[in-house]
Amino acid sequence: MLEILHMNVNGKDVEIPVEPGESLVDTLRNRLHLTSVKKGCEVGECGACTVLIDGEAVDSCLYLSTWAEGKRILTVEGLKAPNGELSRIQQAFVDEAAVQCGFCTPGLILSAVEIVGTGKKYSREELRKLISGHLCRCTGYENILNAMERIVEETYKVAGHE
Repeated sequence: MLEILHMNVNGKDVEIPVEPGESLVDTLRNRLHLTSVKKGCEVGECGACTVLIDGEAVDSCLYLSTWAEGKRILTVEGLKAPNGELSRIQQAFVDEAAVQCGFCTPGLILSAVEIVGTGKKYSREELRKLISGHLCRCTGYENILNAMERIVEETYKVAGHE
């Protein structure tokens, strides 16, 4: 029997039927057609399905859709500006060549959104630990870390630190 789920996805209130036991990754991809949310390992180890739920990075493959009742969900589709411009974080990933095949990129970008949202300045080693739940087979992580370091530093300076 389907349950009706109410949540805010990328700034829009949605009401959608879901199966009991349906994962949030399946709801987002199959029902809402938000394909930036990837199905990778489906056991919470690769980070490809990462979304922000009320500002916190979560593996949506391990999160039941019904748990999202009343929550705010952000996917990469929700980051672009109304005119279609990339967010500062997305642009940093492009500028630093932190994307290759792109499969892991949406999850990493959303983790970067969470990291930047803390307002803290992180060392490269701290950033490495913060993204340790993401699996990237293409880049070797150096360009990803370059992009994250850059956006954390820029945000820290904009906030009036240093």
